[in-house]
Amino acid sequence: MNHLPIWMPLPEEHDYVAARDFLQLVLPGIHAEKLANDLRSAPLVQYKAKDILRASRLPHLPADNVHVLHDIKKVENKVELSPILLIRGDATRGQEMLIADGYHRACAVLHLDENIEVPCKIVGL
Repeated sequence: MNHLPIWMPLPEEHDYVAARDFLQLVLPGIHAEKLANDLRSAPLVQYKAKDILRASRLPHLPADNVHVLHDIKKVENKVELSPILLIRGDATRGQEMLIADGYHRACAVLHLDENIEVPCKIVGL
C-alpha cells in the first residue's frame, strides 16, 4: 500500500470521552478524569507507529480485525484519522505506556508503514 494517513489537526471530543472511559477501567475515577482533561491541553507530538506499539506492549492486531480494517480503509479513501491519546509509562516502575484512545488506529498505521509518524497527545501519570 502506498497510502499515507491524513491526520486531523486535533483529536475529536469523543476521543477524550473514550480515553476517560478506558482510563476509568485501570485507574481510580478521579485520576482518569484528570488525565483525560490533561490530554486536552497537551501539545501535539509525533512518534513512530512501531514505537507506540512497542512502548504499550500491546499486540499488533491483524489487518483483518474489523476496527483495524475500518481505519485502513479510511486511509485508502483519504479520510482523516484522529491523533492518538497516550499516557506515558515509567520503565523504572514497570509501567507500560497506555494507549488511552487510538489503539486500532495505531495498528492500522503500522500495517501501512511502521515508520509513519503518528500525531499524539501524551501526558504522564
